[in-house]
Amino acid sequence: MERESMEFDVVIVGAGPSGLATACRLMQISKDCGQDISICVVEKGSEVGAHILSGAIFESDVLEELFANWHEMNAPLNTAVTSDEIHLLKSADKSKLLPNAIIPKTMHNKGNYIISLGNLCRWLAEQAENLGVEIFPGFPASQLLYNEDGSVKGIIIGDMGMGADGEPKDSYEPGMELHAKYTVFSEGCRGHLGKELINKYQLDKNKTPQHYGLGFKEMWKIPADQHQLGKVVHTAGWPLTEGSSGGGFLYHLEDNQVAVGLIVDLNYKNPHLSPFDEFQRYKTHPIIAQTLQNGERTAYGARAITKGGLNSLPKMSFPGGLIIGCNAGTLNFAKIKGTHTAMKSGILAAETLARAFMAGVEAGKDLNSYQERFEESWLKDELYRSRNFGPAMHKFGTLLGGAFNYIDQNWFGGRCPITLKDQTPDYAQMAPSNAYNKIDYPKPDGKLSFDKSSSVYLSNTYHEEDQPCHLKLNDPNIPININLVKFDEPAQRYCPAGVYEVVQEQGEDKFVINGQNCIHCKTCDIKDPSQNITWVTPEGGGGPNYPNM
Repeated sequence: MERESMEFDVVIVGAGPSGLATACRLMQISKDCGQDISICVVEKGSEVGAHILSGAIFESDVLEELFANWHEMNAPLNTAVTSDEIHLLKSADKSKLLPNAIIPKTMHNKGNYIISLGNLCRWLAEQAENLGVEIFPGFPASQLLYNEDGSVKGIIIGDMGMGADGEPKDSYEPGMELHAKYTVFSEGCRGHLGKELINKYQLDKNKTPQHYGLGFKEMWKIPADQHQLGKVVHTAGWPLTEGSSGGGFLYHLEDNQVAVGLIVDLNYKNPHLSPFDEFQRYKTHPIIAQTLQNGERTAYGARAITKGGLNSLPKMSFPGGLIIGCNAGTLNFAKIKGTHTAMKSGILAAETLARAFMAGVEAGKDLNSYQERFEESWLKDELYRSRNFGPAMHKFGTLLGGAFNYIDQNWFGGRCPITLKDQTPDYAQMAPSNAYNKIDYPKPDGKLSFDKSSSVYLSNTYHEEDQPCHLKLNDPNIPININLVKFDEPAQRYCPAGVYEVVQEQGEDKFVINGQNCIHCKTCDIKDPSQNITWVTPEGGGGPNYPNM
């Protein structure tokens, strides 16, 4: 197919914190050095921030590296942390407030800010455009382009107007080719092009498998007398017990808003577990319910989180490009924070690219100097000191794992002479359905707990129904013949948006994919025990439309 093409020096895939930090820093350097560098950022969401979801507590030092005067520039850092609590939830109605003296120092948040990451990305996009960066929202990068020598040439923007039958409709428009000297992939967790690049160039060779969590978040408006501006609450324990782990959060933002969420580690064993229903149960615990009661839920979303850390971090350069941020896995799970690390990876990418352009490095080369820059940065040091956090929690559980991490962080400063590793992929942890009893989740009360359909409605998710399904099955027989038989088809439960169902049709089981419900969390691509589902980008502008997540 003949496609139109455009040429750029750098194409950046994804307008998240790492991609926008790359764009801003590279343009700053080019202007300082009198260079003329053309930069294009493509974003699959309908607008910048539409697909961005995070807790989020932000360490602002990295923003100082980009914009030293961010205070005067009205960056949306409006709520400083004023208090910090961690509770161990022992049961559905019992808990213990943990003293600060026994908490790993990485969990303390003094000096940080509670933010909407979506709004921060919108602000970063404004700064990038002011510097001369071109940003195209609603344009998903659907395919990779390669040069004859095997290096990355650029990307293809997804076609518009294809019918579900695979035939062009009257509205059909072929996607454009974007060619670049270098392409930066900042798609976020489990980006489908990043996944292809890691496999093609074996970027994760000799690394432990990547690990993930599924993070839920809701925004609530609560009565003023229940609101404590700047208060941060984290929890561990209930309801995640018996082969599952993770933790919850409750953050008090401006305008009587609170963000409440639960992270469920995707290495859980019980195929009957429903992460969505665990989150609904979580909100009924008195520690959380006392804040939410009489409030109004205003937004809902979920997305996967890359949390393997340094042990799972792939090589981040390859011929013709770089893979950065959560697409590579730079999140620091010991801090439950990934924005500052993602932005730093983007700043390092920009500095590497600028040096290559100034030195006249031939396009398409492997910028191995990125690794050297990474090794010398505070990002490498921070991830190194947090390398044991996740494996300790997985191997020893919440209590013993927490004790190990307290000793590692508070006594050794993260430099304990032991490196723990978790060699089992998350999907391979799932046990057969007959190994666990089914879980009887309570019906939602419509006050604190809700069903999936009303939740997805609050995510403002929309897809054109007559388009090819973006959830691809390698073998359409596996869901019924293998997953249903062995695991009671867990896709019915691990998906936080009700995309997957098993229904009866003429007396036989049938696997149904409701792709229009998809909120782009990528959990199916990660957790399917047969690794039979591949998530790819749908038409541009589809998916959730988060206002301030």
